[in-house]
Amino acid sequence: MQRFALGIDLGGTKIEAQLLGPDGSAVWRDRRPTPQGSYDGTLAAIAAQVADARAALAGIAPGERFSIGAGTPGTPGAGGRMKNCNSTCLNGRPLQADLQALLGQPVALANDANCLALSEATDGAGAGAPVVFAAILGTGVGAGITVHGRVLGGPNGLAGEWGHNPLPWADDEPAGGPPAPRWPCYCGRSGCIETLLSGPGLAHEHAALHGGPARSAAELAEAARQGDAAAQATLQRHAHRLARALAAVVNLLDPDVVVLGGGVSRLPGLLDAVPRLWGRWVFGASAAEPVRTRLRLSLHGDASGVRGAAWLGRQPPDAP
Repeated sequence: MQRFALGIDLGGTKIEAQLLGPDGSAVWRDRRPTPQGSYDGTLAAIAAQVADARAALAGIAPGERFSIGAGTPGTPGAGGRMKNCNSTCLNGRPLQADLQALLGQPVALANDANCLALSEATDGAGAGAPVVFAAILGTGVGAGITVHGRVLGGPNGLAGEWGHNPLPWADDEPAGGPPAPRWPCYCGRSGCIETLLSGPGLAHEHAALHGGPARSAAELAEAARQGDAAAQATLQRHAHRLARALAAVVNLLDPDVVVLGGGVSRLPGLLDAVPRLWGRWVFGASAAEPVRTRLRLSLHGDASGVRGAAWLGRQPPDAP
């Protein structure tokens, strides 16, 4: 096993890389824009990043090599061709095979939410927990699952694709609140969890209900802090819906830890409100038998995805 590990987080607007040393500390970092709409440009940008990382490692530890893992916005499908990528230039392309040919070494590849889960299960908020469910609440909504420190992918590569399921108990809204809208989703369906719990979904619904320009999650949080009743109601609905959505996960998967990442996960009060609420929908939960799943914020924040990609590259592919 290589002592150093390079993680690459391929996002829609940026490509981030971190080189982790033997103790897990970052010894080199780089961030550059993602070439928009260009598959070949994306490959070239990653290749340049890896070349820079190799040069940096030569100055840190001459003669050493590193493993490579990459987190992507979709997942490999049939024949290793990418699917479900919102960076659509990747769809249908054999990204892993092309990277390995270009870089001349193995490249482990997983969905970016799976990388978040692996990062937090390895040395983050879920470290040591047998089963970790890690959800990204940001521009989109996704999730990854680890079991005993290994990413759970599934035969369709869909384990953890929580954001493209309908909101559970859709009629059970906070008292006096409007029904949950069924916004169209880019996946072609409507009413997906992503359309309601993401940052854009939060902003869209608030503007639709109260008028005015759309305000970001951070702007709504500040307005709520200053006493804006409409913003406070929007955040209450969001927490209520997140509790229902995660209660369904607990009923199905029963994870030891649920980790929240992404900018929307930082909404004030969310970490306290959701565990207070979710027992209402978790099967068999009661005052005498409370939900024992722990809800935590990601320890590594924005760096968790790229760190998880690095850890992915260090794992032997045939490990149990």
